Amino acid sequence: MRDFKTLKVWQKAHQFTLDVYAISASFPSEEKYGLTSQLRRATSSIPTNIAEGCGRMGDAELARFLSIAMGSASEVEYQLLLCHDLGILSKTDYARLEPALVEIKRMLNGFIQTLKAKN
Repeated sequence: MRDFKTLKVWQKAHQFTLDVYAISASFPSEEKYGLTSQLRRATSSIPTNIAEGCGRMGDAELARFLSIAMGSASEVEYQLLLCHDLGILSKTDYARLEPALVEIKRMLNGFIQTLKAKN
């Protein structure tokens, strides 16, 4: 069992989630139950799955939950692009969020590969 709060990837994913919540607060009210909700849910799923994986026993289970987090990150990647293309997300915010998400995905991938190499 690991302390998820000490993991750099969890810290970055958590901060990313806080940033998305702050930015999405200004999304149009008609998107409250649409894109805003979906983006927030998928974004918070990234650090949530990292934390859940850390609470499981064994590297194989942790790797499985990291893989789920990676899937959520890919979902967020598309939703950010969609919000940008619809004009809901500014170019400035997109230019800040997208590279941060790519970094999180790279970190997740590296962590997964490390765990798989141990087995």
